[in-house]
Formats: sequence, structure tokens, C-alpha cells
Amino acid sequence: MRYPIGGHRYMGFFPPYQKVEVLDHPYQIPKGPLPTRGSVLLWNPRPDEIGPGSRAVRARPPGVALFIILPPASELGTNEILLQLMARCRPHSILPHMDEVDPEELVSILRRFPAQFPVEVAEYLAWRGIEVDLDTRRLLRKTLELSGELRTVSGLARSLYMSRRALGRRFMTRGLPVPSHWLHFGRILRGAIRLQNPDSNLFSVGCELGYPDGFSFSNQMKRLTGLRPSIMRECFGWEWIVESWLFQEAESGSLSPFMTKALFPTPPRQPETPTVAVAGSTTGPDSSLMRVAEDLPDRR
Repeated sequence: MRYPIGGHRYMGFFPPYQKVEVLDHPYQIPKGPLPTRGSVLLWNPRPDEIGPGSRAVRARPPGVALFIILPPASELGTNEILLQLMARCRPHSILPHMDEVDPEELVSILRRFPAQFPVEVAEYLAWRGIEVDLDTRRLLRKTLELSGELRTVSGLARSLYMSRRALGRRFMTRGLPVPSHWLHFGRILRGAIRLQNPDSNLFSVGCELGYPDGFSFSNQMKRLTGLRPSIMRECFGWEWIVESWLFQEAESGSLSPFMTKALFPTPPRQPETPTVAVAGSTTGPDSSLMRVAEDLPDRR
């Protein structure tokens, strides 16, 4: 079923991705103690609203993917507007002008593997507040790029023409997690995105990434991100997975206090009761019911 956009400026798309919700403001997207999972904000700006509207869009909860629906080409003007949008808002995707949206098409876009994986992930991290010098940014991007083929930090250091000690010191002096965390998270993120493909399976994805079996891959994902592979069948996209990893790193003290404060003004806190992630519902400020991925006590 297709949903008309009409004059709506903000819309939400939440698990289980059956319909599009109209929002009055991005602040209506539910926030919780953990990163918002699998949520999308659709922004349909008028050309004269791009400046003021971008401030509201930038303030969306961390991990929420942004889809920008462009105005008609006759109203858009120069490419400078697009460049401003990219820099200010860090969208997941920019869509051409349309009068209706199809949830199935949105899901396909959300599930896509990034065409330039290391670049897109590194740019998202910079947009979120991982501000480092140019050389360190290059090392982070190269680590994410090599995560598809390397398994060890020794191999990573050789590929970067650095000693393991020098590489580790570079990351730690910038307040970042150690190189092994970045390398293994790159592998985990690649696998998590692939698992969102309905034709994939845990064993084959894990083996492709160098794990002996799906069980080892699942345990590594749980350790680094706090997530199990099963949630990838319900929540799509990748920004929220990055947020889950950053949350875990901050919680374990692997991020410097300065970096943690920049990323999480409210100190990250794990729930005291064991939880399981499910697709649930919540009520927005306008009493509208919105479907989101949330954590509920694990009764097993």
C-alpha cells in the first residue's frame, strides 16, 4: 500500500515497517535509554525550509536513518543545496521528488549495503562527534575498509605500515577504542547488514567473515554491540548498529570521558533487568501510536 505524502514535512517509518507515520516534528521519534533501533525519519522539505528545517532534523535521536525527499527539480535550484543537506544532516539516502511512498521500497533502501562502506560509516562517525585529526581519520577509514578481509590486528598494522604498538597508541591518545575493536566491529557491521537480506543465513554470513560458525559470529556481535543477529530480521539500517557499538564502548570505558560526553550527554546506562529486543509500540506526544523496536524484560 502506497502512502500519499501531501503537504506533510516529517514522517516516521518504524519496525515492523508496515506503514508510514505522520509526525509534527522529529522530536516525536521515541527516545529511550538505549539507541533507537531501526527507525527512519522521512523529511519532505520545501526549498525555503531547508535551512530552518535542517536544525530540527539534525536533532533527531542518534541512530535514526534520515531519508530526504527532494522538492521538484524546478524548485530545487543549484546542487549547492544538496551539498548543504549532506554536510548538515548526514542523510542515509536522498530520494527524488515523489507524491507517494511505498513501505516495501523504503525497506529495500534501508537494507542496502553501503556502496562506499568505509566512507559512509566514517562520515557518520564524524557527524556524530568522533572528531579526530586527518591522519587518524584516514586510519579509521582504512581499518573499516580492511575489515572485510583481515582478521588480526597484526595484519591490520602491517597493511597500515605501522607497528601494533604505534597503531594502538595512535588510537588511545585520541580517546578511541583500541584498533582490535574497530577491526572486529567493521566485520560485525558488515555481517549485520547482510543478515537483513531475507535470503541470508547466520552460518553462511559468519563463515564469509572468517568465523568458524554462526554461533561464534553471534557471540562476537553480542559482545561488541549488545545485539543478537535475530534483531536484524526485525530492524533494518546500519546507523543504529553503529550507535549500539558506541554505546557499549562508552559503557565499558573504552571511549575517553571527553568523547563519551560528546557522544552521550546523558551518561549511557544499561537496564538493570535482562532484556530482549522486540518490535513494540509507543505513544507520541500527540497520542499517536508509533511502532518502534524497544527492550522488554526477558521472561525466558
